[in-house]
Amino acid sequence: MVEYLASLFTVPVIAFLGQGRMGVPMARRLVEAGHKVTTWRRGTGVAAAEAVEGAELVISMLSDPAAVREVLTAALPGLRPGATVVEMSTIGPEAVRELRELLPASVALVDAPVLGSVGPAADGSLVVLAGGDVSVCREVLSVFGGVRETGPLGSGAAMKIAVMSAIVPAQVLVAETLAYGAAHGVDRDALLDVLAGTPLGQVAERLRTPAAETRYSLGLAAKDLELAAWEGASMATAARRRLQEARAAGLGERDLTAVAEHVGGAPATDSGSGSGSGTDTGTDTGTGTAPAARAVPLNLSTIPATNGAYSHAVRVGDMLYVSGQAAFDEQGHVVAPGSLKDQAEHIFAVTTRILADQGATWQDVAFIRTYLTDMDDILQLRDVRNRYVTGTPPASTTVEVSKLFRPGLVMEMDLIVALPR
Repeated sequence: MVEYLASLFTVPVIAFLGQGRMGVPMARRLVEAGHKVTTWRRGTGVAAAEAVEGAELVISMLSDPAAVREVLTAALPGLRPGATVVEMSTIGPEAVRELRELLPASVALVDAPVLGSVGPAADGSLVVLAGGDVSVCREVLSVFGGVRETGPLGSGAAMKIAVMSAIVPAQVLVAETLAYGAAHGVDRDALLDVLAGTPLGQVAERLRTPAAETRYSLGLAAKDLELAAWEGASMATAARRRLQEARAAGLGERDLTAVAEHVGGAPATDSGSGSGSGTDTGTDTGTGTAPAARAVPLNLSTIPATNGAYSHAVRVGDMLYVSGQAAFDEQGHVVAPGSLKDQAEHIFAVTTRILADQGATWQDVAFIRTYLTDMDDILQLRDVRNRYVTGTPPASTTVEVSKLFRPGLVMEMDLIVALPR
């Protein structure tokens, strides 16, 4: 009885950062398994540092390297010595190394991305690719599915990217195969039936009926292939380019199976559904899809919404024009009114997410224009900017203005970006 009572007090307190499509069912499984879980997501008004206070395990399941860096940087003040951070997002081995440098030496780090989508996350059948010392968290990770220990820190992230660099191009390949068949009068269902008897059968079956619900978004698939970029990766590079085009056409929030629609291998879907409003429906090109609009507005779900009078960015070919970014939280309130440092931190973090959504970094920025209400704050701005803009700086202009469009705002910044081909 004493041992049983003692075991009740050894259940680790877990902070779960990220409540997106994967995070919600994963956190729910931890609760159902009897763990004490604190969840955190953007827009709740709760600071990340507050959410991780007292937690022995901190799990992050976020969209990309920029989001992971931003959230865990914000959580640093709340991390207790001896805690373990389990990074489960798909961010690649380089980002894991950067994260290790960011975290205090007293905080352990495990990289444990997963294979599987929303369904396996809900029923506990994910494959967890765990790198580093998992002795502290192996039992917790097993709640999500089978745990495969891949080796030292960073090996789980590398394994995930390696797997996705095969799976995602295969899906693009089948989409192009369907497009070829459609252009040459091949019956689509018959082609899928034939493919079903080949090693590509499972991939082809996913494209038989494009998913109505997003399980693995096209935008995230593009991001995964961007992380997989390396010299000699010709097939992954071609697939990445296809997905970047589809994302720019407004399909980023759709399921990856929408790539078949983009390349003309699937019947056109109702233009009023999903997020495919970025394509021009006025002209038949003869390929089964309409040509992409020349100017494609981009508004990410991971940053505060606009007021409807502008888009956060617009992509035109290989150029990205980012609207003036100001510091607003999810409720539309000004962040840290009057504080240049805090508003600059917020603006650079949000802008980093906009760049990452299009496969870009600060090294791709051609021009920055910054508006300050007090030029005496420029040294504070430079301290923040120098952490993001490294190497040879882009062209830039900084202007002092008497006021900005909302009381409390002291900074606004817009950019022009040359996107990677």
